[in-house]
Amino acid sequence: MLKEQTRYSRLADITKIINTKLELREVLQRVTIAISEEIVQCSSVGIFLPQKNGTFTGFAGKPEVINGERLDSQVIDPEIDLLAKEVIETQKTIYIPDTSKDNRPDSGPVKAFKIKSLLALPISFEQELFGLVFLFEYGTPMNLTDSEIQSVEAYVNMAAVAIRNANNLTQKENLIAEKQLLLSVTRDLSMCSSIQESLDKCFIYLGKMLDSQNIAAHLLDPFDKTTIRLTRLSKDCDWTEADWMETLNNIRMDQSYEEMIQIVIKTKNIIHRPSIDVNGLLIIPLVSMGEVLGVIVVVHLEGNANNYDESQIQLAQSIVDATAPTFSNLLYMDQLESMVVERTRELAAANEKVTNVIEGITDGFFALNKEWEFTYINKHQYLPLGKTAKDVLGKNIWGIFPENVGTVIYKELHRAMSERITVHFEMLSSYDGYWHEVVAYPYDEGICCLFKNINEKRKYEKELRRLSNLDLIGQMAAGISHEIRNPMTTVRGFLQLLRKEVTFEKHTDYFNLMIEELDRANSIITEFLSVGNTRTSELQMLDLNSIIHDITPLIEIDAFNQNKSIRFDTQDIPELLLNRNEIRQLIINLYRNGLEAMIEGKLLTISTYKEGGNCVVLAVRDQGEGINLEILEKLGTPFYTTKDNGTGLGLGICYAIAARHNAEIDIQTGMEGTTFLVKFKI
Repeated sequence: MLKEQTRYSRLADITKIINTKLELREVLQRVTIAISEEIVQCSSVGIFLPQKNGTFTGFAGKPEVINGERLDSQVIDPEIDLLAKEVIETQKTIYIPDTSKDNRPDSGPVKAFKIKSLLALPISFEQELFGLVFLFEYGTPMNLTDSEIQSVEAYVNMAAVAIRNANNLTQKENLIAEKQLLLSVTRDLSMCSSIQESLDKCFIYLGKMLDSQNIAAHLLDPFDKTTIRLTRLSKDCDWTEADWMETLNNIRMDQSYEEMIQIVIKTKNIIHRPSIDVNGLLIIPLVSMGEVLGVIVVVHLEGNANNYDESQIQLAQSIVDATAPTFSNLLYMDQLESMVVERTRELAAANEKVTNVIEGITDGFFALNKEWEFTYINKHQYLPLGKTAKDVLGKNIWGIFPENVGTVIYKELHRAMSERITVHFEMLSSYDGYWHEVVAYPYDEGICCLFKNINEKRKYEKELRRLSNLDLIGQMAAGISHEIRNPMTTVRGFLQLLRKEVTFEKHTDYFNLMIEELDRANSIITEFLSVGNTRTSELQMLDLNSIIHDITPLIEIDAFNQNKSIRFDTQDIPELLLNRNEIRQLIINLYRNGLEAMIEGKLLTISTYKEGGNCVVLAVRDQGEGINLEILEKLGTPFYTTKDNGTGLGLGICYAIAARHNAEIDIQTGMEGTTFLVKFKI
């Protein structure tokens, strides 16, 4: 009766210990102590727990060391130990009173520990096996009674409850840890900004959980959905990409590496297989919204565990599943970004082409919005005060060109803007002194304007008009000069004769005046004929500087008589095809005009120089007040003069001579004076 009370007391104590949530090893150690106290003739009690490889390893018991071997180093293999195998299969207690007559126990431990009798019990609860318990007396038989065996079974049942509770607690802790891990994965993935970063996060968590640093991602091509490429290896991987593919393509399995990847992609199921060449292979599908994006592969090298339990594989799948949406979104963002970059590149290329076309226009071009602000301006558009396109963009045109307010351009551009029509007009710019042809047309809510410099065009038109006048003058001169000169010659002859016969001095003065006027009229006719002469002159290779030097004394005397200065600046120039007499007349006409344009004390400069590789320039520069733009337009027109006693034929003769020498006359004028430039082609 006392013995039973003691047993119940021990069971109550163990129950209390189980409920205090002590560490499992400590609880099981208490169970082994209770069993050894209950069974006096039992010197050894061992509790063995199952391992992943199917064996059972010593976990708790007494004594901890037998014959120099620790309990936790003892391993029971059911494939060798038939007694253990039978207990596992039947989940029933087996007592062997005499081991010499029973071949089920493993003979190795029986001999080593001199086991004469043996009690083996399953640690089970509701058909679930948690471990095995073995009892023996070192060197002597135990001679157990049924009552004692039942007592031991009661203690073992308490051990089963303790293990089940510990397992449940471990599962709960693992579940919490897994949820916390997935929360951490989700949090870290949410902060990823690139595909590579999201894969690296996935690799880090898989590596920690599976204890492997050899992880890779094979991704489907996002466009053809069939091509698989090795995209990324984990940072601490033992192989390069080439080594990875070579090693895994040569592994000895019933299916090739690529075949297994295709199976995972097709079935969306995990493949976990051991191998001869590597300790194991885990291939996990990367799936987002039902679409397979690729696979994540974990390789176990030698020395690593080659089998993962179901919970580890499921957790690995959960990590990959958490990665998939982030990866998919980043992949989509990458694709969008690539599309944006491509479209931006195409738009930039198209814009560059348009800009190149506009910038290739040698005329000015600009665009204005409805607020009259510059939205575009090309490099050829004239801007005042050295301003650039960057300086005026976004600014009001009438603030940049205030002098144009109220002028023709102001009125015409307002008409184009308000009536939404195309306008076309010509204007003389007050900024550069050039004539411009302006075309303005509406676009969007503003207008575009094309400024074409037509100075050359107007010069050609002027030249055409001049040539037309010259042709008319030539025809007139040819028709009437002979008829006019003949009677003039007759009149002059009779006047000379009468002058000799008249004795009164007063009448002699009259005759001299009439003869001088006839000579002046004859001079005008000669100049008239010269202006109308469009025939090609007889030209020969001459030195322009030499012609200038021949008439230098005449020029210097004229300047001295007018109290003005003259300076010559002739440079080395090649010989030109010239007519000496006509070039002398050209120079005389130009320098006399220059002297007449200046007041006393001013300087006239005559210079020659080579311009470019195919032009020689004769320049006559005065220090007069410049020429008004309205007068400048009419210069060279026959009979147009600003002088009181001028004939209007001097510059006309110069233009005619220049034309016969295939030369051009340009005029540069300003407040500091005027320069006539005669440009001869070499």
